[in-house]
Amino acid sequence: MSRLDDIPSSPGKFKMEKSSYLHRLRFQSSLTKFAFFSFFLLCLISLLFLRSPPSINPSSPSDPSRRSLRTNSYGGPAWEKRLRSSAQIRTSTNNGITVLVTGAAGFVGTHVSAALKRRGDGVIGLDNFNDYYDPSLKRARQALLERSGIFIVEGDINDVELLRKLFKIVSFTHVMHLAAQAGVRYAMENPSSYVHSNIAGFVNLLEICKSVNPQPAIVWASSSSVYGLNTKVPFSEKDKTDQPASLYAATKKAGEEIAHTYNHIYGLSLTGLRFFTVYGPWGRPDMAYFFFTKDILKGKSISIFESANHGTVARDFTYIDDIVKGCLAALDTAEKSTGSGGKKRGPAQLRVFNLGNTSPVPVSDLVRILERQLKVKAKKNLIKMPRNGDVPFTHANISLAQRELGYKPTTDLQTGLKKFVRWYLSYYSGEKKAAAR
Repeated sequence: MSRLDDIPSSPGKFKMEKSSYLHRLRFQSSLTKFAFFSFFLLCLISLLFLRSPPSINPSSPSDPSRRSLRTNSYGGPAWEKRLRSSAQIRTSTNNGITVLVTGAAGFVGTHVSAALKRRGDGVIGLDNFNDYYDPSLKRARQALLERSGIFIVEGDINDVELLRKLFKIVSFTHVMHLAAQAGVRYAMENPSSYVHSNIAGFVNLLEICKSVNPQPAIVWASSSSVYGLNTKVPFSEKDKTDQPASLYAATKKAGEEIAHTYNHIYGLSLTGLRFFTVYGPWGRPDMAYFFFTKDILKGKSISIFESANHGTVARDFTYIDDIVKGCLAALDTAEKSTGSGGKKRGPAQLRVFNLGNTSPVPVSDLVRILERQLKVKAKKNLIKMPRNGDVPFTHANISLAQRELGYKPTTDLQTGLKKFVRWYLSYYSGEKKAAAR
């Protein structure tokens, strides 16, 4: 057969078939591109959600504070005995609770755990001791809690088997979920760590809680950062929170939506607490009041942000003791979850509260207070606020927390910073003496 035999008898038919062929070719090409980009996007999402960030779970087995969640060992009679002892309720009243505190070696976690133990509740801590900031401070907090009889399990909230084991050994009535990747600016350096801890870790914990019987009531740390770029002040729980200014804020907002979902589907009792700039003894070194203190004492200059048109940057600084009172009140007023075996049996409690001080203070005033307390003049460098996720001001409306929790902050910034500085000087002078020995 010659090539002429391939030509149709009608020229019009040839044009139509050619056009159809080219259309199919373009469609197949588009389909191939779509499949490729879909696969590429899926790989990126999988990498973001499933990869353990190297700075949060490094693989160096020589340093216990930098071990990944898979290298931790747990179990055995002695380990289980410590768990049960730490979880034992030691109050004469009949309303004691047994609480799993995640992030127990963190700033807020340490104070909440100690307060619960002091009043006789059963407390077990969980912390992965990551190196977002100096792990030795977390170890010092751990030692402090252990002297009070609180056992902190070293592990990650993404470790499903560990969580299952903890809930199998101890029947927790409540979970105080404080474990999270904190910090606004660090999200620009290590975004996957925020998804890993604040979203994947939270979902993992909720999956365990929904499946156990009885289900615990859960109180968890959201953040004032969810208010993002809102300009109406003071910030109210009724305000929209759809303008996050940082990835950290976005993950906390996602947490609130996830909490709503698990409450709606599985009957978990969930209370979110939006903390406003918490400060105080045993605080976080990445917070301004902490590293300002360090740099002022070392004679280094400190950078103070200004908002647009040389505007003031202000924060609703809230002392740690006031935050702890709010956390305990949230635990005490949390209703029981209504699910059983992963199935919802009835409507469950779902709440969100602002925990702030209601008195925003300019950062420049914070520095002046520190100068008086430290008796050192700060070398100040005023700079324009960079686009790194920070917002110019925060201001909490706490009327809902006052009404529902009896929350009433009592510590002003000057009093709180005085207590912080006293702790700071004592802690770090003691550290230097120990190093000199």
